[in-house]
Amino acid sequence: MKSDKKGVQWDLKSFFPAFDGPEMRAFKKKLGADIAVLQKKAAALAPLSPKTANAWEKLLLAAENAETRLGHIFAYVGCLGAAHAENEAYAAEEAALSSLGAEYSKFGVDMLRAFKDVPEKTFAAFIRREKLRDVAYSLKRVREQARRTMSPAEEKLAADLSVDGFQSWNRLYNKISSKLSFEMCWPDGRVETLPISRWRALMSDPDRAVGRAAFEGGNKAWASIEDSCAAALNAMAGTRLTLYRRRGIKHFLDQSLFGAGIKRSTLDAMYAAVERNLEPVREILRVKAAAMGRKGIAFYEREAPLPLKDSKTYSWEDGSAKVEAAFSRVYPGLGAFYKDFVRKGWLESEARGGKRPGAFCTGSHLTGEGRVFMTFNGTLGDVNTLAHEMGHAWHGHLMKEMRAWATEYPMTLAETASIFGEHLLAEGIQGDPAVPQAQKLIMLDEYLTGAAVTILDITVRFRFEKAFHEERQRGEVSPARLRELMAQAQRQVFGDALTEGGEDQLFWASKLHFYMSGVSFYNYPYTFGFLMAATLFRKFKAEGPAFLPKYEAFLRLTGSDTAEGVARRSLGADIGKPEFWETAIKGLAGPLAEYKKLLDAVKTPA
Repeated sequence: MKSDKKGVQWDLKSFFPAFDGPEMRAFKKKLGADIAVLQKKAAALAPLSPKTANAWEKLLLAAENAETRLGHIFAYVGCLGAAHAENEAYAAEEAALSSLGAEYSKFGVDMLRAFKDVPEKTFAAFIRREKLRDVAYSLKRVREQARRTMSPAEEKLAADLSVDGFQSWNRLYNKISSKLSFEMCWPDGRVETLPISRWRALMSDPDRAVGRAAFEGGNKAWASIEDSCAAALNAMAGTRLTLYRRRGIKHFLDQSLFGAGIKRSTLDAMYAAVERNLEPVREILRVKAAAMGRKGIAFYEREAPLPLKDSKTYSWEDGSAKVEAAFSRVYPGLGAFYKDFVRKGWLESEARGGKRPGAFCTGSHLTGEGRVFMTFNGTLGDVNTLAHEMGHAWHGHLMKEMRAWATEYPMTLAETASIFGEHLLAEGIQGDPAVPQAQKLIMLDEYLTGAAVTILDITVRFRFEKAFHEERQRGEVSPARLRELMAQAQRQVFGDALTEGGEDQLFWASKLHFYMSGVSFYNYPYTFGFLMAATLFRKFKAEGPAFLPKYEAFLRLTGSDTAEGVARRSLGADIGKPEFWETAIKGLAGPLAEYKKLLDAVKTPA
């Protein structure tokens, strides 16, 4: 593992000794053959009944194993493609694996057929079987999904077409966005061409002149490809909407809610709480703007830190040490896990060109290993991103001994774990008496900014995507209209905390999350996760270390029940009521009061 001030590169050799080497080729060949056998046997087998129960049990156990291996190779190639976006061989392999995934999904079609019309008594007896009871919840979800499917022939055709149709739009976006560069006009007059992977960090530079220059230069680059982005966005949404109609899915949110493991009433309750409490969250940004002698912020500044005299960029070593120390201070088990994670070379953080933008955590249930991808540019936001992704990694680590199908937790609960990691980072820094006030203000600024972003910015994304889908049902949406919808959502949610003309109309083009083929509405789970994590962390603060086993039990339960069920069983809470969510939002009042005190104590230049 290489290490220097720019970050570290990960070691992927435990997946396969070499890309496209004999081990990888043999693995893929065996997996392809096993998937073909699964397909053949499932297609010939009658739906679930007392007579076919034994045969279906064997097939499901084989499928769980195949899916684990498929996830292993997908994670490996996905890691390579993210770290080396310009490598054509990796891109080609990602496309090839999409075909293999489509083949596996054909088995899934027959599994859905098997469960679709089975009598309740027969199904209940089936999932009580000794080898299946650990994954009963997962099988119940399969049965629920089966009730919203087309005919087997149509589903298999859709799986085939997704490779060269639906998923190809996602691949196109990844390719053109990763190759994008922008002209950076530095405040001192220098002009430099930079990879787009550096754009977000520069927009969040403490020097707002740098941030403004980055925003303007980057958006010129995004504008140059907005037609391609709009084509991809329209094609993906159009495909989804067509399939929803054919599958009898009544509303475009229904499939997302199913994937998130929550009811529509829960989503509505959360957003009812958000709508009633927009002003206290906007106040965070107003206070921050006032400290800079301004009335509001521009949308591109929403993640930028205060321009404090003590603001600085961190070397990789300093940033990593800050995360390890904070974790170790409040959650020793996680601190030791992080240290071991870095030592084993499971982290990719090096700042260089040719990487895809963004950050993610992935892993292999086959080996029980995780991997974290990010680009560390030295900002405190990058330190926070590292803590966020390590929250995901810890979640996976706690579940590595469980059945694969019992670890398939929804994004709502996944984001709870990652944002809990952010809370731990903030607490570790705030509770350290050796940390000076200025540094504590910087960390509190990062936390409250993150809260505002998670509640306000994510609500913008949700409103935009919802409005876009409503219009897309009537036909394609032009780039100009996409700009309008995005600006409108930003003005509505941020209110007077947003400066006049401070909208980012091209955010729909630059935000990777809108182009993910595997999931739609990749937004509200972050708000859910933040507010849920805030609730969990408040319990941790009240109960101390005795709460940590409860938290770990919460995480292990996430693949075995709905989000409502997990909250009820772990916290005794009803998350279908706005009051649950309001408590977490109102809990920001304490940190905001402390923020104002620190602002008075620490001089901030206007």
